Amino acid sequence: MTVPPERVIVLLLADWPQAGEAAAEDAGEPRDFAPVFAKLTELVPEIEQLSPGLVAMRARGPARYYGGERAAAAVLLEFAREEGLGAALVGIADGRFAAEQAARLNPPLADGVRVVEPGESAAFLSELPVACGTDERLGQLLPGLGIYTLGAFAALPEDAVRARFGPAGVLAHRHARGEDAERGEPIRAQRAARDFALHLDFEPPIAGTEQLAFACSALVERFIAALTEERLVCTSLRVTLTDDIGIRHERDWAHPRFFSPQDTLARLRWQSETLVAGLAGAAGEERAGAGIAAVRIAPVRTDRVASHEPGLWTSGPDERVHHHLSRAQGLLGPSGVGTVSLDGGRLLLERQRFTYWGSAPRRERAPGPWPGALTAPLPSLVFDPPLRARLLDAAGASVGIDAEELLAATPHTLRVEARETPGTVRGWSKPWPVRERWWEGRPDRFRMQLELDTGDSWLLLATVRETAVSWFAEGHYD
Repeated sequence: MTVPPERVIVLLLADWPQAGEAAAEDAGEPRDFAPVFAKLTELVPEIEQLSPGLVAMRARGPARYYGGERAAAAVLLEFAREEGLGAALVGIADGRFAAEQAARLNPPLADGVRVVEPGESAAFLSELPVACGTDERLGQLLPGLGIYTLGAFAALPEDAVRARFGPAGVLAHRHARGEDAERGEPIRAQRAARDFALHLDFEPPIAGTEQLAFACSALVERFIAALTEERLVCTSLRVTLTDDIGIRHERDWAHPRFFSPQDTLARLRWQSETLVAGLAGAAGEERAGAGIAAVRIAPVRTDRVASHEPGLWTSGPDERVHHHLSRAQGLLGPSGVGTVSLDGGRLLLERQRFTYWGSAPRRERAPGPWPGALTAPLPSLVFDPPLRARLLDAAGASVGIDAEELLAATPHTLRVEARETPGTVRGWSKPWPVRERWWEGRPDRFRMQLELDTGDSWLLLATVRETAVSWFAEGHYD
């Protein structure tokens, strides 16, 4: 049997967290993909893990060994069934992108195998939504330009895509044309990863945070030492605490750099502190647990240690800052020290993201575009929550917003709760709408900038419910 070299098989374990469209809740022990991957390499030696629960492999070798592409897919599905891995799907196509889309396409075929014949990948991809082959930014932008499918995106000239969307757009454009196999995205064979998870049982259970930290200090040292032996660092880990009645308390911790033994022990201590008060149960309730009976530490994300080596001139000042802030956090608790960064959103409060020190910042909203968002210059003072305000005309009546989304009267005076606002209104911008989730019944909101004759400038937010308008001060300009 002759199999073209660009043919790829993708196995998707749909019930595996981070692999399917919706992560499944696992009621048993935490599910590590490393043991599964090790067993898969016994069936197919050259295999690449795209994410936990999602692997890709060249089709030529398995097809020759097992007697065809579908026969190889049947072997993979039988493996998933015997291992109790839940729903499994296989996609086969030219290139791993097309093969992955074939595995993910809903509804799945009855036998769990979707084969896209050689040379048909571009036609298969053409009807899929454009978001399937782009990042989040492009997936939001392209439909606004009238491009809804991968086929419509593939029809654009590549030079125009490169000029408008850059390298990420070119890669997505080639995926849409089904050309990833021709442009050098080979399967990167990976060896089975070592299982670094460590487990420790306690008899009797431990109820105190400091006692638990002391008992786990050697476990943490072994955990970091095992990673160091493989020239790895852990940038995200999972701590699982199981109490004496079998309830599991699990949390993932991220680090902006990588975990040291002290950092790992601190996360263990912080997580146990949140449980100590609840282990005995609230007054009048049945006992919820007498202590921690088992601890498990496992890496969620690792990286090569070479990627985290200091530069030629070292990073001494940064490490001193990290050391002092970590000590302050040890005294104040995990929420006592943090950093602030900008996030996506329309309102100013939505854009503020507070991150606990020692945790990796997580972006909850896409960076844009956000129609209605404020552009520079931004207010130097943002009120949390926005202050109630009154915008009055010369007669002392509240200024509203008419059907044409303009001010219904000329503003004359601004009154802001708990703030002195002497002077009269000298200038103002046209109100601009901020409409979000109207299908949920959210009222219309409008923003405007206003300047007083004293030089004070304000950012106002108006909430419109039928004919009633409520004004708030969102920010103040120095």
